Amino acid sequence: MKPAIPNFVTKTLGVLLVAGVGAPAIAADAICYNCPPQWADWASQLKAIEKNLGYDIPHDNKNSGQTLSQLLAEKDNPVADVAYYGVSFGIAAKNEAVVEPYKPTNWDDIPQGLKDPDGNWFTIHSGALGLFVNVEALGDVPVPASWADLLKPEYKGMVGYLDPSSAFVGYAGAVAINRAMGGTLDDFSPAIQFFKDLAENDPIVPKQTSYARVISGEIPILFDYDFNAYRGKYKDEAEVEFVIPSEGTVVVPYVMSLVKGGPNPDKGKKILDFIMSDTGQAVWANAFLRPVRASAMSAEAQSKFLPAADYERAKPVDYAKMAEVQKAFSERYLNEVR
Repeated sequence: MKPAIPNFVTKTLGVLLVAGVGAPAIAADAICYNCPPQWADWASQLKAIEKNLGYDIPHDNKNSGQTLSQLLAEKDNPVADVAYYGVSFGIAAKNEAVVEPYKPTNWDDIPQGLKDPDGNWFTIHSGALGLFVNVEALGDVPVPASWADLLKPEYKGMVGYLDPSSAFVGYAGAVAINRAMGGTLDDFSPAIQFFKDLAENDPIVPKQTSYARVISGEIPILFDYDFNAYRGKYKDEAEVEFVIPSEGTVVVPYVMSLVKGGPNPDKGKKILDFIMSDTGQAVWANAFLRPVRASAMSAEAQSKFLPAADYERAKPVDYAKMAEVQKAFSERYLNEVR
C-alpha cells in the first residue's frame, strides 16, 4: 500500500501555497530544487556545471522539506529536473513516486547503504553534524564542548537550530541529540526534553540556511555541518570553529534524484553524471564536504578537518529507519516544543 503523505510534508506544503512559493520564475536550462549558493558551496558547483555543460541553473533556496512538498504539489506537471535533499527526504520522495530511477556515472563507487538499489536516490556527499560557532560573537563566553553546555544560562539567546519539522539539518540535529542523550530512533523523548529545556534559553529557530547569520555573529552558535564551519574559517576567514560535541553526533548523507517526468530529463541526467564525475566530486571536497567517492578527497582538503580522533564521535545511523520515524518526531516537536 502506498504510504500516506507525512504530516510534516503537508504542513510545509500549506505554508508554501499560502506564501506563493513555487518554481523559479526565470528562464533556465534546467531546474534543481534546493541548491542554494550559501549551502554546501552550491554556488561553485552550479558555476562548474555551467562551465562544463553550458547549463544555466538558477539558485534555489528551498530546504529539504520544502523541496519534497513542491515536488508533491507539482506531481502531475513537474517543474524541476533534479532534486537535492537530506537522505530521509530522498527516501520519502521515492515512496511518494515523485522521482525515478537513474544510475549516474561512477554508480559502482557509491557504497551500499548510501544509495537506493534502483537509483531513485543516491548520496553525493556527507557531513558531520555539530556546532558551528562564531567565537568572536561569544565574547567572554567559552566555546561550548557538549550538547549539555548549550542549556547553561550563559548561552541564553546565543543558540540557533533550523526548524527540525521542516529542514533536514534540523531533523539531523534532533537525531544526534536524541542519541547523545540516550534515546533511540524508536524513542525521541530525550530530544524532545532537550528542546523543551533549550526553549528556556531563547533559541533562534530559522527555517532556512543560516550560514550568513553565523558569520555576521547574529547567531553565535548553530547546529550545523562541519563543511559550513570549515568554509567560514578557511574561505571567509571568519573567527569560527566547529565542535563535535563530547556526547557524540551523527554523520549524514545528502542525496540527489532525477525528478519523475521532469521537463528536461536528458539534461537532468547529465547534471547528475557531472556531479558524480571527478570534477564534480572535487567541488564538494574543496568545499570541505566528504564526497561519496573517497578518491576525490585531496590530502590538502583533509588537512583542514578536525583530527580523526574527534571524528570517532561522529557515527552513522540507520537512515531508512531515520526516514521512517521522521513524521512521528515532527508531530511531537510541533505539539510539544514549538
